[in-house]
Amino acid sequence: MYKMVCFSFPAFNSTPYDSLTSQICQTTGWGGQPVRAHGTASSSSSPEDLASRLEPVRDAKRIRVTFTASVSNVLPWKFVPQQREVRVLPGETALAFYTATNNSDKDIIGVATYSVTPAQVAPYFSKIQCFCFEEQRLAAGETVDMPVFFYLDPDLLKDVNMKGVETVTLNYTFFKARYDDNGRIRGIPGPLPEVN
Repeated sequence: MYKMVCFSFPAFNSTPYDSLTSQICQTTGWGGQPVRAHGTASSSSSPEDLASRLEPVRDAKRIRVTFTASVSNVLPWKFVPQQREVRVLPGETALAFYTATNNSDKDIIGVATYSVTPAQVAPYFSKIQCFCFEEQRLAAGETVDMPVFFYLDPDLLKDVNMKGVETVTLNYTFFKARYDDNGRIRGIPGPLPEVN
């Protein structure tokens, strides 16, 4: 049920519900959605708490983070990770890049969603900065590099559900933002879903 909530709304890109949906999924880790970096402005943690989480745990085993990408079939973009993988220690920051190219002859706005697998990693995968859930306008034929700055929270070492997890996959999917010919957001057909 919860996975459906986190993955059903992104199909309606650029609706007022995107922000709410992404906040819920990022805060709870539902549906493989990583949580926001601990200690960011939306969290009650102190800057000192964030700094302590960004201290690499030197005696821990490195975790392999792989990167995948996909594009909605109605978005004429090429979207790929620039690296296949990185290996990080819990608490160590990492920077990865994706590349997007608009293969059409028109400017297009896209919006990306993301997920992390296996699902039990999601609460510990913290993005400090990324391009997801924000509109990305690419001019016709334009290519851009998109950074993702992240870390794996050291608390994962205390979670029995994380035992044996050696590989984490970060996946992004780009969708075409839905606008009418006048540049206004197209609504969802039919009545709006209730958000409880």
